[in-house]
Amino acid sequence: MTSSRRTLVTVLVAFLLGALFTATPASAEEGWRTHEGAINGADYLVKVPKRWNGTLVLYSHGLYVEKWGKPERIWLATRPETETWLLEHGYALAASNYKGVFGHAIEEALTDQIALLDWFEATVGRPRRTLTSGMSMGAVISVKLAENNPGRFDGVLAQCGEYDTKGTWNSALDMLFALKTLLAPDADIDLVRPRDPEAAQAALEAVVTEAQKTEAGRARIALAGALGTIPGWALAHEPEPTAPADRLAQQALWVTGAYLYGYGPDARPEIEGRAGGNPSSNTGIDYRRQLARSTGLDLVRHAYRAGGVDLGADLDRLAAAPRISADTQAEAYLDRYAVARGTTPSPVLTAHTTGDGGAVAGQARWYGDQVRRNGDPGLLRQTYVSRGGHCSFNAAEEIVLLRTLSSRADTGHWPSTDPRRLTAAATDLGPAYRLVPELFDPQGKEKAMPPLFTRFTPPAQPRPSR
Repeated sequence: MTSSRRTLVTVLVAFLLGALFTATPASAEEGWRTHEGAINGADYLVKVPKRWNGTLVLYSHGLYVEKWGKPERIWLATRPETETWLLEHGYALAASNYKGVFGHAIEEALTDQIALLDWFEATVGRPRRTLTSGMSMGAVISVKLAENNPGRFDGVLAQCGEYDTKGTWNSALDMLFALKTLLAPDADIDLVRPRDPEAAQAALEAVVTEAQKTEAGRARIALAGALGTIPGWALAHEPEPTAPADRLAQQALWVTGAYLYGYGPDARPEIEGRAGGNPSSNTGIDYRRQLARSTGLDLVRHAYRAGGVDLGADLDRLAAAPRISADTQAEAYLDRYAVARGTTPSPVLTAHTTGDGGAVAGQARWYGDQVRRNGDPGLLRQTYVSRGGHCSFNAAEEIVLLRTLSSRADTGHWPSTDPRRLTAAATDLGPAYRLVPELFDPQGKEKAMPPLFTRFTPPAQPRPSR
């Protein structure tokens, strides 16, 4: 993998995961006190304003991958500007890096975050309100913290979340299965339970890289993306593309830049080791039917016409290819730790960008369905920002969402979540809070982007767990 590609993948994947107690003394810092230490081996960071307003925000980070090194800091919000604003306005902030730090450490997070909350209440004081916030993998952690601990949290902010992690792994398997079957049907590439993860990863990468050089190869990558309802919008700093060629190119960025690397053979040992086996399956899946339901169907048809490829023949090949089964205990593991139930013991506010292909917006729709079945729909509000990229919110949007959730916790009633009102409130915060990272830039370039909440109905998640 080239250096620039490795940097790109690091940015993407880092966003889509002594004694029992040690601590350093609290220190004064610009109007707040900082506490750092470890609880049962999990590092934590806490900041408490000298004029604390009584609200604590417990933040859960996303996925970190060990091969690309330990994060430089413990994050207390999705954006650093959000952290500063919250502290300056009296909010206390806390976060654990979870035991082990790396990988799909959801099981550890659900224990370590509660241990940190216990420590805070015993050491700093009992908050008047406790909110839990998280992004990407941290979003399902935040939701499940509230579900598993009724009465401990007064509200949940879940940003760019994968609420059905098992469904994501199934969808990723669909895409990689299509790539292997259509681009390298005779290659010895293990998509699950890999005997040689690095070799399998290298072989699949080589096949996909070669396919990108031809119209026919790009058409088959488009088909893989459509099976996962991956949008044709990836670049946060650019408007949503309209030309089919541009949409295909940006959809391919997601397929090759997120799923090939984040869910490929090289990523399998970590999740399979945690789950006790392979948690994903495509047994009984009809890909012709799945494509027919996909919002990417028209784009696939365009790509196949341009490439002079027979779409029906490729769908026949997918139908005839041997399927992959999951290990029951591994599925049960994800069901227990990484799939939200939607029980809403406290109010939940979700946020998603409309062009998110790392955690597709259908995840939010799926979570809303679970709340309607198992919880109280009146406790849920769902918001969307018109922008490409995964978790590509600016601080203004994050701050307004946290203020909205705080208001719900304080008053017992939701304030308006009309997109125009949210956009106006975020705009009023000023230009200092508008920076958005470009995940597909190797240097992680940031650019000021205006807040832009919007009305949006996501497509259905293609492979829901239930």
